[in-house]
Amino acid sequence: MKRQKVGLIIFWIGALYIIIMGFIASYWVRGAYRHLSNDQVRETIWTYTSPLFGLWGVSVPLGAILVGIGLLIYIQAKSSHIWLFGIGTFAVLLIDILEKFGTLPSPVHWPPLYGMGGALILLFFFGILWFWARRYAVLEESAKTAAEFQLVGYVFLIMAMWYLCGALARPFQKVFEGSVPGSPVAIMVFLVLGWLFLFISHYQSTRLEKGKDI
Repeated sequence: MKRQKVGLIIFWIGALYIIIMGFIASYWVRGAYRHLSNDQVRETIWTYTSPLFGLWGVSVPLGAILVGIGLLIYIQAKSSHIWLFGIGTFAVLLIDILEKFGTLPSPVHWPPLYGMGGALILLFFFGILWFWARRYAVLEESAKTAAEFQLVGYVFLIMAMWYLCGALARPFQKVFEGSVPGSPVAIMVFLVLGWLFLFISHYQSTRLEKGKDI
């Protein structure tokens, strides 16, 4: 019971960190960077080199790691699994942090890397669909609707990935030099829908499992 309380505390620390710094504070950060010049931003608390900006910059990734650790402790996962999760995810985040703050050299833009990354994402996507279909075939009828919502979520997320690819590649393509980029609203819509349908899928599955327990 004590371990579960510790897990909940860590979970809520991570969740509040995400909400306060990753969501609420973003309005001030983005407002400053949208309306002020580079010299003016340097005079604010949100200058790129300030500790507060650093706390904001890693808020969602670091908060998500804390949330994950808290949940693993709460469900009483193996200690070795908790340590592997925490150290592994933080190590990946740390590499990105060190690169952004100049401790590690900035990576050179290498277009083939994005092609390989996109190919891997598509490979994983089709693999997920393959295992999804095999699992769906043995599900009870009542559980199939939740699985279908899950599929919708996967499809919207791969659509978001495709449009993200175009938006992120645009600054590196000569043909678009000097042009004003379009609004990435479609990307946000697809991401929201993807996460929404995955949430609905988990919600439906949990309701079914509770009904069986009763």
